[in-house]
Formats: sequence, structure tokens, C-alpha cells
Amino acid sequence: MSETLLGEDADLIIRGGRVHIFDDSRSPVEAVAVRDGRIVALGAEAEALDARTIIELDGRTAIPGINDAHLHAAWLGARWPHLFFSDTPPEDQPSGRLVSTAVERRSALQQAWRLLAEHGITSYTEPGIGPGEDDGETGCFGTDMLSTYVELHRAGAQTSRVTMLRLFGTIDGESSLDDFERGIRSPVPVTDAEWLAITGVKIFADGIPPMATAWVHEPYADGTTGALLTRGGDDPLAAFRRMIEIAASRGLQIAVHATGDRSIAEFLRVLERLDDAPAARGPHYVVHGDLATPAQIARMGRIGAGFAVQPLIASHTHAWAGAMLGAERLAGAWPLAEMLSSGALTTITSDSPIATPDWRIGLDASLSLLGAAGTGDDAETRRTLVRAMTVDAARQDGASAWKGSLEVGKVADLTVLDEDPLEPGRAFSAIGIARTIVDGRTVFARS
Repeated sequence: MSETLLGEDADLIIRGGRVHIFDDSRSPVEAVAVRDGRIVALGAEAEALDARTIIELDGRTAIPGINDAHLHAAWLGARWPHLFFSDTPPEDQPSGRLVSTAVERRSALQQAWRLLAEHGITSYTEPGIGPGEDDGETGCFGTDMLSTYVELHRAGAQTSRVTMLRLFGTIDGESSLDDFERGIRSPVPVTDAEWLAITGVKIFADGIPPMATAWVHEPYADGTTGALLTRGGDDPLAAFRRMIEIAASRGLQIAVHATGDRSIAEFLRVLERLDDAPAARGPHYVVHGDLATPAQIARMGRIGAGFAVQPLIASHTHAWAGAMLGAERLAGAWPLAEMLSSGALTTITSDSPIATPDWRIGLDASLSLLGAAGTGDDAETRRTLVRAMTVDAARQDGASAWKGSLEVGKVADLTVLDEDPLEPGRAFSAIGIARTIVDGRTVFARS
């Protein structure tokens, strides 16, 4: 794949391969033209232009830039290369304070951005940064990290676009109604939303099924049912409901970590009563949704809400969860097939550094989940999965008007692959990443 410097009509033309636009026509084109970071022409119209730079695909395939809609970049950069689900033994896993100084925080984010560029990721959601973690163990989630994000953003240092949710409790832990009310009144930094969009809040409702901490209707094998993590008001449920209502009344996007069917049910009940709430920048959604029922999935779709799911974590924890859930309930867990077929917004994410940020491995895990549900590996299935990390992720961000597909007028964020990911019969993880382009600028090129 080569670059040539030429004329003036466009800053960049990418040609000589297959370009999946992911628009309504569903037809690929052979060229894309870019000017000032925006797509200005496609197909023959693009090839007819002169450009300062031409990238020859040499038969490769370009797709919209990958958008991981649930990835802890600061934590990933501080921990890398150590993932929770990896070959790193427990005694060698990083622990304690990972970042303490401004230099360390900047380094963590810049390390993450380099890593994401190498993996073809052009956008991600940082799901939980704020004062609830100011005294947190790692230093990766507090107000200081938010300030570092803003500093690097204003310096024009980003190579990934970021959607951020603020956090007024602790990561994977409790939050109080008083802290939530106080935090949500704090000012939000002024940013360019195409690079750093602070859209809403993250609320931790419960834990996870393998630890029997997801809040469920039917007891686990040990007789427990899990519980809510919210505190304050008359009881945990009242606090949970009130947090959602407060955020909604301010027009904020709400993402709730909810894995149990009971916590999802309570989130839905509140959402279904929010008719008079101002519109949020992006749709409300459940993070994980491991034990969502078919009826809940359908209800989420009807109200325009969705799910951000992690099929790779499902594969890592399947047997572990089975010990608590039993065979029958395990068979219905992680209902990716139902989510994708329901029409409810569904994004496929990594939750890195819990699992690898390599989206190709995550899509292979998605194929396995779908295969277990009777869905074959065909071009349409693959299109649906790639859309979940491009078009649908942009919908979750409330950014469909300007990113997620490669239509004229949208930002020039592209991932160039050695092969067509929509061709069935080959693992996604076997497809090489040749180049990552953000805003018309190459941020990674394989040497």
C-alpha cells in the first residue's frame, strides 16, 4: 500500500480496493476522497479528483473506523500489556496506584491511543471518569484524569475520538445519592464534541453473575440474589431510581452497569416513565446485560434504548458463571442473537483492559455466541457485527450525523484491512490491519 503526492482538489484519495460505506445502498465503492478531514466524494467521482496525497489500497478493504463503545483507555494505557483475562499470572498483575502524576496520566492516555491506532480503533467510550474515584486505588478514573483528557484534547493531541461518561460513585462499587446529586451539579468542561464529547453519566447497579453479585429474580446456586450497589434515600432501589431521574431531567445520557435481570427490569421501569425528560445527546443503555430476558430486550428496543455487550468476556467467564446459574439459565445468558435480531441498539465492545482491545477477537467471540444460537457465519451476519462497532456505536454516541459510516460529509475515519471482513469462512482475528486514518490523517501504518 503506497502513498503518492499529487494535486489540489482533495487532501487525500484512497483508491484501488474495496471500501464498505455502510450506507443504505450496502454497495462498496473503490475510492474515497477527503478534504479538511471530511469525505467529499465516493467512487468514480472521487477517482476523478486530483489530490495532494493518494493512498493505493492494492486490493485491500477499507471500512469505517472501529468504535469501541465501552473501553477504559486510561486504565488500559496504565496497565498495558497486562489484561485481566490474559496469560499474566495473578501475582504479576499490576496493583495499587498505577498513575499519580500529570506526566503519568498523560503517558497512560498516549500509550492507549497508540495501541488503539495499531488496532484500527478510531473512537471509543471512556465509561466512567469523575470525583467518585478521586480516592480510587489506581488513579485512572478520578477528576485528575478527566483534567488530563481535557488538557490533551485542547492541545490537539488526540488520535482517537472520545465519548466520556462521568462517574459519581466508585468503579464496580457503591455510589450514594448525595454524592451523585452533588457531582452532577459540577460543571462540564467545554470541549469540541467531535473529539471529546462528555455526554452523560455511568451508574453501577449491580455486579456480575459469576460472583453472584448481579441482581436477579431467581436465586443463585448458593441461595442469594445479589443486590443493588446504590445507596441513599429510603433504600437502594429508591436511590437508583432517583439517580436515573435526576440525570434524565438534565438531558444526560445514562449508561447503567446492569447484568442481572432484576436490575435491568428496574432501569427499564424508570426509562419507560421518562416521557417528559429532555432529549439526551445519545440513547440510554445497559452496559453488559448478561441476563437480559427476551421481553426486556424487546422493551428496550421499543423505547429507543440499547445494550453495550462484551462477547469476549462471555467466553472467558462462561464456565465460571455456570456454577452459579445452572445449565438452563446459562443457556439463556449473553443473548446476543436476540439483541441483534430485536432491533434494539446493540454495540459490541471490549471492556478493555478486562479483555483485549483487539476487536477482531471480540467479533470472533461474537460469531461463536451466534453460532451456539443457530446463526451461521455468512456475509449478512458479519455485516451486522461490523456495524455494531461502527454505525451502531456512532448511534450510541449520538453522533450518527457525522461519523460511523463513510458517507459524503462525514468525518474521514477509516480502518484499512488486508482482507474483506464481510467474507465468511475466515476468522476476523486472521485479518491484518494495514492502516488507521482519523480525520483524514494516518495515525497508524503497518511498516
